Amino acid sequence: MAKKDIIELIEAERRVFRTARQSGDRALAWTALEREHILGQGFFGPHLRSHMTMLGYAVETRDGREVLGQVIRLSLAPLGNLTGRLPWGSTGRANVSAFAPMPYPDDLSEVLTISSGEAR
Repeated sequence: MAKKDIIELIEAERRVFRTARQSGDRALAWTALEREHILGQGFFGPHLRSHMTMLGYAVETRDGREVLGQVIRLSLAPLGNLTGRLPWGSTGRANVSAFAPMPYPDDLSEVLTISSGEAR
């Protein structure tokens, strides 16, 4: 899949997050942020933005564990992108390893493939 197509999917997840956040649906908001992370982690800017948004939402929802987890991930993400050593498929949340890959959700595995450390 072309980068522009993945960016469009990332933006769609951001819209889902904003709508869920406004309606108070925390579970859906976090799911949308996780999906945004999965889609964007192969791209430096979108990857960092997903963690910054997660950090902001964790602060907003007063989730101390998630705040700490996102601070750590914000420090690790640039190095991961620069070296290509990323835990592909990770949701990016504090409740999962910052180093272990995860399987893609079924619908995203259809649009993402990993080759040479890049999301395509």
